[in-house]
Amino acid sequence: MTMIFGVPLAVFMGQLLLGLINGAFYALLSLGLAVIFGLLKIVNFAHGAMYMLGAFATLLGMRYLGINYWAALLLAPLLVGLLGMVIERLLLRRIGHLDHLYGLLLTFGLALIFEGTLVNFFGVSGARYPTPEALQGGYQLGFMFLPVYRAWVLLAALVVCLGTWFIIERTRLGAYLRAGTENPALMQSFGVNVPLLITLTYGFGVALAAFAGVLAAPLYPVSPTMGSNLLIVVFAVVVIGGMGSILGAILTGLGMGLIEGLTKVYYPEAANTVIFLVMILVLMLRPAGLFGKEA
Repeated sequence: MTMIFGVPLAVFMGQLLLGLINGAFYALLSLGLAVIFGLLKIVNFAHGAMYMLGAFATLLGMRYLGINYWAALLLAPLLVGLLGMVIERLLLRRIGHLDHLYGLLLTFGLALIFEGTLVNFFGVSGARYPTPEALQGGYQLGFMFLPVYRAWVLLAALVVCLGTWFIIERTRLGAYLRAGTENPALMQSFGVNVPLLITLTYGFGVALAAFAGVLAAPLYPVSPTMGSNLLIVVFAVVVIGGMGSILGAILTGLGMGLIEGLTKVYYPEAANTVIFLVMILVLMLRPAGLFGKEA
């Protein structure tokens, strides 16, 4: 039996795969947080709730409307994104001139409202969403078994993350977004509708969280608390990568997933805390984060 550092190869590769899958979700969620904070300077504590709403929209759409998984991949992020746009337009915009703490408290309160409402109707026990038929099964690679759905999650997350990075960092639209947040008066003088850009940006950021929720529905139990359980870890990932850094969110999310997976192999007791230990170390050595810019 092939061993890697005293661990069977199949076990090592299996945990590496699980770490990459978790890292894909960390990357998607921290990317949405980085987009919202980097462009709008909003610490969005409702992000975990938007992830949860994406998963619930998928589950309820299947149960009551007959919407399949592939349609949910488009419809759930769209619906949650529209909800985010309404929140930004009616609530966040009214406190935009105040300290960032007010936005944090407002989004935290919204998260509690969403979670409490769904707990009231569905309880705290999780429900399962079946794996789509086209993505069932897996491949025996010799050194490990690769489930098709987990490979799909990793591929979809990477495509969305890299596509988002390209749009924001390498296109004219991304330049408008960055310029509109840094100097809105100048952009408006050129005829750019900056308030609309801000609303669309917030909607897109929460839609990324909802997309992650759709991907998670066949893997994890869909419950009202699934977002709050993940949010603190995702915030730690964002801090490690650098608040507002798009590339940092993607690379750090995947990296932290791998570190967490390998920790489960060699020292399982520390698996739940290793990300926070890395965060403390990074904050001590580089307070702006690995990819963040110093103030």
